[in-house]
Amino acid sequence: MKKAYDVVKTDDQWRADLSDKEYAVLREAATEPAFTGEYTDTKTAGVYACRACGAELFRSDTKFESHCGWPSFFDPKDSDAVELIEDRSFGMARTEVRCAACGSHLGHVFRGEGYPTPTDERYCINSISLKLTPDEA
Repeated sequence: MKKAYDVVKTDDQWRADLSDKEYAVLREAATEPAFTGEYTDTKTAGVYACRACGAELFRSDTKFESHCGWPSFFDPKDSDAVELIEDRSFGMARTEVRCAACGSHLGHVFRGEGYPTPTDERYCINSISLKLTPDEA
């Protein structure tokens, strides 16, 4: 049974609202090239939201330098903010991360890699899936 999302649009509506690159990642689960994303090295304090629907996903205080080529977080802003889906594509067993509000693809989560984080998790997220709203000074 497919999950019912709070934000529902037709394919044509998503295509109209997103650029071709955003659509490929968010709606077709593509991956942006490593070390090319807008937020890979950003240290700005704020909230990272879903670029497709605006749902708040991650806080900057959970972002860390993983040197993997994509923004990495050790925990979502709220446990209900993301949806985790088993992903067996490309002959691998991974866990896909999607926006729980609209079902858009964000990236993958990896566990047990040895990063010095409180959760031992690395949410490896495509920059193009996110929109950062800086904290007010």
